[in-house]
Amino acid sequence: MTLFSLFRRTLLALPLLVGMGTAHAIIPIEQWTHASGARVHLIASPSIPMLDVQVDFDGGRRRDPEALAGLASVTAGLLSGGVAAQPGLPALDENQLSEAWADLGAQFGAQATMDRFSLSLRTLTEPALLDRAVALAARQLAAPAWPERVWQRDRERLLAAIKEAENRPGTQANRAFGRAVYGSHPYGFRAEADTYRAIKMADMRAFYRRHVVSCRAQVSMVGAVDRVIADRIVGQLMAAVQPHGCSPLPDMPPVQPLQKAVDERLPFSAAQAQVIIGQPGIARADPDFFALFVGNYVLGGGGFVSRLMTEVREKRGLTYGVSSYFLTARQPGAFQIALTTRPDQAAQAVDVVRDVVREFVTNGPTEAELQAAKDYLVNGEALRLDSNRKLLDNVANIAWNDLPLDYLDTWTQQVERLTVADVRRAFARVLQPDRMVTVVVGARP
Repeated sequence: MTLFSLFRRTLLALPLLVGMGTAHAIIPIEQWTHASGARVHLIASPSIPMLDVQVDFDGGRRRDPEALAGLASVTAGLLSGGVAAQPGLPALDENQLSEAWADLGAQFGAQATMDRFSLSLRTLTEPALLDRAVALAARQLAAPAWPERVWQRDRERLLAAIKEAENRPGTQANRAFGRAVYGSHPYGFRAEADTYRAIKMADMRAFYRRHVVSCRAQVSMVGAVDRVIADRIVGQLMAAVQPHGCSPLPDMPPVQPLQKAVDERLPFSAAQAQVIIGQPGIARADPDFFALFVGNYVLGGGGFVSRLMTEVREKRGLTYGVSSYFLTARQPGAFQIALTTRPDQAAQAVDVVRDVVREFVTNGPTEAELQAAKDYLVNGEALRLDSNRKLLDNVANIAWNDLPLDYLDTWTQQVERLTVADVRRAFARVLQPDRMVTVVVGARP
């Protein structure tokens, strides 16, 4: 059997095997601090010979300078551009690096989200393959090539994507909404053509060295390794970034609550008007996270069974779909309701959404609605844990947000014990229906 065949077969078997091992059992998470300062969380999952690793650093988009918005994301993207020569090891360009990972049947990547600069590794755990994959990942971390030619090419692609996106009303709506909700906070910074043009290779190098440091790393691991092997792997990866140092990062400014309602109606010639309504929401550490999460399923997160879908689509036919969600991060992300509608119906749709939100904040869900939401979420909980990748996402969430190690084991109880009063109190505390941002792009007068 070829290496590719083995890897493919393992991937196909992954959901079934992990699900069988975790659906009805307590999920043990080991936690320790590596000698490098990195915090490690491990779920040993010996069912299949695979390992998933995620390393998170405080280097997400919130750390972008405003004039260089997009810096974190392009820095992550250029890590795949190649590696520089090291003693006894030749340089690899982006094609050679890609081929090296393909030869191992492994995957390595980087991305930047609002808060995190994240590195990921997936590999089989056959010893020879595991050692080579970890060594290649360490090379990529220790000596990125930062090729100017690749950045020039990627920048042209990004500039073309921005130009094309300007023709969509959704782009205009999201830009206006972020600006109104976050103000001058870095969560509201948006990469634009001018900021991409301003980013230099030296900016990427400096950003990488400032933020990708072992002492602030959160390492999450799920797979067929024990603590001894996991600690050794962490040591190899952290040795590659330790020389970057560990100077303290400045505190981030708080996300400010809205002082008054903001209403923006932007002209745009399109078949559908884009509507976004919302406000600053909650941080992930908010004690009412579960009440808001479950309550939002009733309000607008439950698809066709949600209040918003019933009132806006089913009863009035104003949209094909409407949804709401809380974007949670280390600081309050946005609570957002989004829909598209006919331009001549936008004003009516906005009025209906506002009425639904006001009523829900005042009275909360009914007992029947809340029970249906809890039943759906609890019954679907196993699907959130039925693969190594999903387990890894949950472990990384626990590590990054400093949640208790038994979080996955107590998740069901946290949901089931909620009452209508809990949900009503949480929504009344967090949402301010008369002080929300409303952005409508493409409505007709």
